[in-house]
Amino acid sequence: MRKDRYPLMNMTFLQEMFNSITQRDALLRRKHPETLTPDHHQLVKACQALLASDGEASSIALASRALAIYQRLSEGEKRQFFKRLADDFAAEPQQIDSAYQAYQRARDNHTLQALFEACEPRRQELFRRLNLATDGTYDLVKMREDLLQLLREEPNLAPIDDDFAHLFGSWFNRGFLMLKRIDWNTPASILEKIIRYEAVHEIQDWNDLRRRLDARDRRCFAFFHPAIGDEPLIFVEVALHKGLPSRIQPILAGVEDGLADPDDADTAAFFGISNCQTGLRGISFGNFLIKQVVQELSQELPQLKYFVTLSPVPGFAQWLAEQQQNAQWPDSIREALDALATPNWQQDKAREERLKTAIRPLAAHYLVDQKNRHGLPLNPVARFHLGNGAELHRINWLGDVSAKGMKQAAGLMVNYLYVLDDIERNHENYTAKATVACSSEVRDLARRARKLAKGETTK
Repeated sequence: MRKDRYPLMNMTFLQEMFNSITQRDALLRRKHPETLTPDHHQLVKACQALLASDGEASSIALASRALAIYQRLSEGEKRQFFKRLADDFAAEPQQIDSAYQAYQRARDNHTLQALFEACEPRRQELFRRLNLATDGTYDLVKMREDLLQLLREEPNLAPIDDDFAHLFGSWFNRGFLMLKRIDWNTPASILEKIIRYEAVHEIQDWNDLRRRLDARDRRCFAFFHPAIGDEPLIFVEVALHKGLPSRIQPILAGVEDGLADPDDADTAAFFGISNCQTGLRGISFGNFLIKQVVQELSQELPQLKYFVTLSPVPGFAQWLAEQQQNAQWPDSIREALDALATPNWQQDKAREERLKTAIRPLAAHYLVDQKNRHGLPLNPVARFHLGNGAELHRINWLGDVSAKGMKQAAGLMVNYLYVLDDIERNHENYTAKATVACSSEVRDLARRARKLAKGETTK
């Protein structure tokens, strides 16, 4: 037997031993009554023991036990545990001062590294060790989900979230993500999650799901991570189309629009992008997902010319309501907006035309000119796609006439166009100067809104 086989055999043996230890510990925990109704004090002790542990095998067992205790905590006990994390597992000020003084005396790599280590909260090392447990990564993602629910009431817990975000940014970087196509032959356990996690256009039932996955003109792709198994991180639904789509209802209903064969399509329309794990909020996947899906589709269907979204405009209806009291707009605009309060206004042709004339320029103004406190577009969907390098291409009047679409955006939808040769330039201009890349049509509408605000005629 060759000698170079022994390390592999040893690693396999060690892995099996660690798994055995973890499983045995889980069995023992179920037999211990104190783990049935634990409190945060027990969890803190388990975490301290984990940080004090030197052996990898014992650390795996301790990490597994600590996470099992956490999962059994009540909501109130979880809140207390996070407060203890913030206070008892922070960086030590005295160690920071000592390390900084050493660095001042000798500004070399050794003292700089020591300063870095002193500044790191003990929580980060604790999370790394908890990650050793079987399914530890996913358990930590769910732990952060609990934390995010508390942040509004407990802003002092924000440093813990910063630690999670820092670690997750490394653990879930692009190199670890696996792109998989989702179709009707995908295991049912994953398909059930697709139904549950769809956040843009609710999937009504299994027939609705099959319509979205099994048709020849549909594609669905998702990112997975090896540490969390069959839990998708994010997925995108795609409709192959002839020309750029302007309405969502035909797509959701499975109307073919004359497309008999995928080879006849010239457009790939991304009509639903759903983040699946609340605990990974702020970790960017969408940028990588769209770009890789574009590559996959380009290889499968090289005749495709356009890669475009059909996106909602959440928050636009609320902004419109605010404009009814905004004196910068002429009376004709504000009077037209009054019709939004009329039920089923879109079924009255005259009223619908007046609103269309008023709202489309306002929509362009909202998407192009309205900025948040960071100087970025006010609309979150716009920030996402523009930040990815897309172009704000077209504003689609009555693109979504569902109850949800009318409520959140007066039926408006938007096409963001991904032009492969322009993506990097658009991204750089957006990042450096917050420049909104847009088509001449959208630019003209925004210009019309600015003239209206100044009391100028738009004719």
